[in-house]
Amino acid sequence: MGPLVPDIISGNLNFIAALLIGVLFGMVLEQAGFSSTRKLVGLFYGYDFTVLRVFFTAGVTAMLGVIALEHFGLLDLSLVYINPTFVWAAVAGGLIMGLGFVVGGFCPGTSFCAAAIGKTDAMVFIAGAFAGVLVFAEGYPLFESLYKAAPWGNPRIFETLGISQSMFAFLLVIVAMLAFWTVSIIENKVNGVKEKPVRFTPYYIALASAGILLAGSAFIFTGRKASLLKTVNAPGFAQDYKLETMTPDEFAYRLMNDRENKLQIMDFRPEEERKKMNLPGATAYTLDNLFEKAPSRALLFRGKINVFAAEDELTERKMAIIAEKMGFKRIKVLQGGLNEFREQILNFKPAKTASKFELENTYRFRKKAGREIRELIQKAKPSGPATRKLKRVLGGC
Repeated sequence: MGPLVPDIISGNLNFIAALLIGVLFGMVLEQAGFSSTRKLVGLFYGYDFTVLRVFFTAGVTAMLGVIALEHFGLLDLSLVYINPTFVWAAVAGGLIMGLGFVVGGFCPGTSFCAAAIGKTDAMVFIAGAFAGVLVFAEGYPLFESLYKAAPWGNPRIFETLGISQSMFAFLLVIVAMLAFWTVSIIENKVNGVKEKPVRFTPYYIALASAGILLAGSAFIFTGRKASLLKTVNAPGFAQDYKLETMTPDEFAYRLMNDRENKLQIMDFRPEEERKKMNLPGATAYTLDNLFEKAPSRALLFRGKINVFAAEDELTERKMAIIAEKMGFKRIKVLQGGLNEFREQILNFKPAKTASKFELENTYRFRKKAGREIRELIQKAKPSGPATRKLKRVLGGC
């Protein structure tokens, strides 16, 4: 299950959904012949590469699905757990897994699939797997140094290679298509089939076209964050974009009279700037928070006035544009940023020449507001970070 689920169904129902998906997954495995040891070990002997095709297809489908869901804002990748990499443990585990696959004819998942339809050898394989788990658990102090050797953290291949996510996805789809073509040649040679592995028939043309479309889609579903940043950083775009604004006077009034707690201040300043002046009731936000499910939920509360605050108005506008592009509403930016708010309210100095109206109303309000808001700032607690109640989803094959 993924980070989509907590927003759709409850935690308890999540287990039922996982059970149903597991049953369906097992049915698909059995129908694909993955309960047969002959089909599974054919990968190692060269006469049947169904396993390679299925795993490559599953990997490419999952990869492009994740990229597409993240692009449309339906998946919070920060909640997707990436298993930490320990190099030597991975090498040792791969050797054990590969040897067990060849000798036993199953991998852990397919062994349960075969056991479910009554195959005795699969049941013995599962018993061996449990014995291995027990040996590892009881002997963990002996294996710990190997288990934790050469930690690499949570690397992602495209970042390690220094290429974009879209380019890596494109290349992986191409590699998958080349692998399918290569193993078809090997299969034909081992099985004595004289036909060409790839022929210009409607079937093969359709498969090739689908592969090319999948490879090209990697560039369509660009990273949402990178795409929006590129948009708002275009010369003149943020300044000309139409947004709702709030004047320093209105902002001051709402700070002093927000008895119904309608004002929500998203403070996008760096931590060192927030320490100099704590805005009453503000929440510390970053650009990343707008793309995360839990922190961004606050922007969906009805009846709230969301004010984006930063030192300068341009930063506020960029963050507000990104939020609006992501579908959030009722967002306002503080005119002139907090720099102008300080000048007009906190450090207000009356002009030498002013109309009677300004002297009697605006100036009087600004003097009072400056005094009261300075007191509120002194009493205000440091802006807490945007809450993240959702937990990373663990599990997987």
